[in-house]
Amino acid sequence: MATTTTTATTATPAPPRPSLIKRILPRSLFGRAVLIIVIPLILLQVISTWVFYDRHYSTVTKRLAQGVAGDIGAVIQMMVRNPGAVERLQTFRLGLRTMSLTLSFEEGARLPDVTPAESFGPFAATLDRRLSKALKAQVERPFLMDTSTLGDQIEIQIQMADGVLRVLAPRDRLFSSTTYIFIMWMVGSSIVLFVVALLFMRNQVRPIRRLALAADSFGKGRDVADFKPEGATEVRQAGAAFIQMRDRIKRQIEQRTEILAGVSHDLRTPLTRMKLQLAMLDKTPEAANLETDVAAMERMVEGYLAFARGEGAEQPRPVEISGLLRDVVGQMRRDGGVVDLHVEEAMIVPLRPETMRRCLSNLIGNAQRHGEHVSVRAGPRDKVIEITIDDDGPGIAPELREEAFKPFFRIEASRNPETGGVGLGLTIARDVARNHGGDLVLEDAPGGGLRARLWLPV
Repeated sequence: MATTTTTATTATPAPPRPSLIKRILPRSLFGRAVLIIVIPLILLQVISTWVFYDRHYSTVTKRLAQGVAGDIGAVIQMMVRNPGAVERLQTFRLGLRTMSLTLSFEEGARLPDVTPAESFGPFAATLDRRLSKALKAQVERPFLMDTSTLGDQIEIQIQMADGVLRVLAPRDRLFSSTTYIFIMWMVGSSIVLFVVALLFMRNQVRPIRRLALAADSFGKGRDVADFKPEGATEVRQAGAAFIQMRDRIKRQIEQRTEILAGVSHDLRTPLTRMKLQLAMLDKTPEAANLETDVAAMERMVEGYLAFARGEGAEQPRPVEISGLLRDVVGQMRRDGGVVDLHVEEAMIVPLRPETMRRCLSNLIGNAQRHGEHVSVRAGPRDKVIEITIDDDGPGIAPELREEAFKPFFRIEASRNPETGGVGLGLTIARDVARNHGGDLVLEDAPGGGLRARLWLPV
């Protein structure tokens, strides 16, 4: 019951679901930058198109429609004043020559009882509306018009007193080519601007990506000596800050190594003298106890130096991880350990081989000290290499697993004075894993005991 209560009170609440806008927005800086450019561009095109059609196109169409309607009105006035057949023919010839209107007359014909709006085409609403309004104002007679059937001509039928006047007007007289020119100019300029913005943003984002890759590589312990700040001023400042941080960290590591090398010499010298003096003493219980203490001090110094020395000057290189595991496990077996090894496939990972060997030796050795059987498994898992080390020992309580990674932390229930451990094995192992860009966690083994799960980036 106590375990259940603890789990319920320490459960981590589920993270809030991101809003719809955050889910729609691109995650990359390049995508968001392009979106910032594209959205105003689209809005500008929409507003420009609306203004064009609402003002320019509508006004031009109105003026052209009034011109055609005025010419037709003039023809009708000439026909009314000169009703004869010869005069009508002369009027039709004049309309064709000066107004580009093809005219014909059908005597005795009547228009069907249809309103002009019912004859409008579905895609010529603006043109039909303007022309119909102009004809009503100029002609003042019943009429029908067809703006879509004849293609490049518009047909207008007008009811006269003694028949129907048929007028064929060129569509060019009612249509301005600036419409297509304007649209093509907008689309073309938008494409050019978008391509230029795309290339520009890609060049601006590239230094940021290089900085991110350099930081990631440095975090994994790889050399980034060829990194140079590039791009805008802010990006160069970030790159320069990264170089300064890299140099400071390198200097601190070098200084730590040099200091510890001196400490190692200073501590080992008196320990060596003490061992020589103890070897010259009689074998008494007191001398034996003192020898044990000196040996413990020597192991503690070696363990501390191994932890503080870190990765030293070793450089990463491509390593076949399965071969490294076989070497480490083979050494453990030669020392009398029972270790089962299973590697799924050959895996090459950039790492420091000797440092990683120390990490694996610490984990497998720790499992051997506390269990009778050790199982090691390795395989690729979603862009990482996963290595699990299981034992059948007593394990570690969940609330103490993070504490176990602290330097010199010892779990008294599992302490064995004969092993010589000083509480740095897991600390060194996690330090090595994280310096390679991975991590190390402790879990329950499937068959009981403890599982150490190690991740390494590919």
